[in-house]
Amino acid sequence: MKKHFALLAAGALLAVSGMAQAERSGEEVYNGPCQVCHVAGVAGAPKLDDKAAWAPRIATGIDALVNTVKTGKNAMPPKGTCMDCSDAEIRAAVEYMVSKAQ
Repeated sequence: MKKHFALLAAGALLAVSGMAQAERSGEEVYNGPCQVCHVAGVAGAPKLDDKAAWAPRIATGIDALVNTVKTGKNAMPPKGTCMDCSDAEIRAAVEYMVSKAQ
Protein backbone atom coordinates (compact mmCIF):
# COMPACT_ATOMS: atom_id res chain seq x y z
CA MET A 1 0.00 0.00 0.00
CA LYS A 2 2.81 2.45 0.90
CA LYS A 3 4.58 1.68 -2.36
CA HIS A 4 1.38 2.29 -4.33
CA PHE A 5 0.82 5.61 -2.55
CA ALA A 6 4.42 6.67 -3.21
CA LEU A 7 4.01 5.94 -6.92
CA LEU A 8 0.76 7.92 -7.06
CA ALA A 9 2.36 10.84 -5.25
CA ALA A 10 5.36 10.79 -7.58
CA GLY A 11 3.06 10.72 -10.60
CA ALA A 12 1.04 13.64 -9.29
CA LEU A 13 4.22 15.60 -8.63
CA LEU A 14 5.42 15.01 -12.18
CA ALA A 15 2.05 16.08 -13.56
CA VAL A 16 2.09 19.31 -11.56
CA SER A 17 5.68 20.13 -12.50
CA GLY A 18 4.83 19.42 -16.14
CA MET A 19 1.93 21.85 -15.94
CA ALA A 20 4.22 24.51 -14.50
CA GLN A 21 6.44 24.11 -17.54
CA ALA A 22 3.74 25.10 -20.04
CA GLU A 23 5.02 27.91 -22.20
CA ARG A 24 3.21 31.21 -22.34
CA SER A 25 2.30 32.93 -25.58
CA GLY A 26 4.07 36.07 -26.69
CA GLU A 27 1.00 38.10 -25.79
CA GLU A 28 0.88 36.55 -22.31
CA VAL A 29 4.54 37.37 -21.68
CA TYR A 30 4.08 40.89 -23.06
CA ASN A 31 1.05 41.45 -20.81
CA GLY A 32 3.20 40.48 -17.82
CA PRO A 33 6.67 41.94 -17.45
CA CYS A 34 7.12 43.54 -20.90
CA GLN A 35 4.14 45.88 -20.78
CA VAL A 36 5.41 47.49 -17.60
CA CYS A 37 7.90 49.51 -19.66
CA HIS A 38 6.62 49.18 -23.22
CA VAL A 39 3.16 50.69 -22.60
CA ALA A 40 4.50 54.03 -21.40
CA GLY A 41 7.94 53.99 -23.05
CA VAL A 42 9.77 53.90 -19.72
CA ALA A 43 13.48 54.73 -20.00
CA GLY A 44 13.34 54.77 -23.79
CA ALA A 45 11.58 51.43 -24.26
CA PRO A 46 9.76 51.55 -27.59
CA LYS A 47 5.99 51.63 -27.12
CA LEU A 48 4.16 48.60 -28.46
CA ASP A 49 2.62 50.30 -31.50
CA ASP A 50 5.29 52.94 -32.19
CA LYS A 51 6.27 51.99 -35.73
CA ALA A 52 8.95 54.67 -36.02
CA ALA A 53 10.70 53.59 -32.82
CA TRP A 54 10.53 49.90 -33.74
CA ALA A 55 11.60 50.21 -37.40
CA PRO A 56 15.38 50.35 -36.81
CA ARG A 57 15.12 47.61 -34.22
CA ILE A 58 13.09 45.39 -36.53
CA ALA A 59 15.65 45.98 -39.27
CA THR A 60 18.28 44.19 -37.14
CA GLY A 61 16.22 40.99 -37.29
CA ILE A 62 14.35 38.85 -34.79
CA ASP A 63 17.49 36.99 -33.66
CA ALA A 64 19.24 40.25 -32.76
CA LEU A 65 16.17 41.50 -30.90
CA VAL A 66 15.87 38.25 -28.96
CA ASN A 67 19.57 38.42 -28.07
CA THR A 68 19.14 42.01 -26.86
CA VAL A 69 16.30 40.95 -24.57
CA LYS A 70 18.28 38.00 -23.24
CA THR A 71 21.37 40.09 -22.44
CA GLY A 72 19.71 43.41 -21.63
CA LYS A 73 20.35 46.87 -23.04
CA ASN A 74 20.54 50.31 -21.47
CA ALA A 75 17.88 50.41 -18.72
CA MET A 76 16.41 47.03 -19.69
CA PRO A 77 17.89 44.28 -17.52
CA PRO A 78 18.60 40.80 -18.92
CA LYS A 79 15.38 39.04 -19.88
CA GLY A 80 13.55 42.33 -19.38
CA THR A 81 12.82 41.26 -15.77
CA CYS A 82 11.14 38.01 -16.89
CA MET A 83 13.60 35.76 -15.11
CA ASP A 84 11.32 32.74 -15.44
CA CYS A 85 10.87 33.17 -19.20
CA SER A 86 12.23 30.44 -21.42
CA ASP A 87 14.12 31.32 -24.60
CA ALA A 88 11.01 30.31 -26.57
CA GLU A 89 8.83 32.64 -24.47
CA ILE A 90 11.24 35.53 -24.98
CA ARG A 91 11.21 34.91 -28.74
CA ALA A 92 7.41 34.72 -28.72
CA ALA A 93 7.17 38.03 -26.84
CA VAL A 94 9.57 39.71 -29.27
CA GLU A 95 7.62 38.36 -32.24
CA TYR A 96 4.38 39.58 -30.68
CA MET A 97 5.75 43.10 -30.15
CA VAL A 98 7.20 43.21 -33.66
CA SER A 99 3.87 42.12 -35.13
CA LYS A 100 2.15 45.04 -33.39
CA ALA A 101 4.73 47.54 -34.67
CA GLN A 102 4.71 46.65 -38.35
